Amino acid sequence: MPLLYEIEDDTAQVQIDGELTIYTAADLAAQLLPRLGATPAMALDLSQITEMDGAGLQLLLMIQREAPKAGTQLTVTDQSKAVTETLALCNLVA
Repeated sequence: MPLLYEIEDDTAQVQIDGELTIYTAADLAAQLLPRLGATPAMALDLSQITEMDGAGLQLLLMIQREAPKAGTQLTVTDQSKAVTETLALCNLVA
């Protein structure tokens, strides 16, 4: 799963591209979780996610939980239709 990661000023700009499913979540977690705390802020762009399942949702919730513990302020900057639908299905949309 492609993960685009670059640092601008004091913010990590992260874009996840492709599926966020049981087949990709472990690899993504291994790439992303160690980077929490590397910068004071992280902007997570979910606009290129084409499919998302329960494992992908669990990973996003874990990142949301772990970011403050690592000293990183997490912001979701955009989300795809697949992400929006999954969040709505689980009543996690504001």
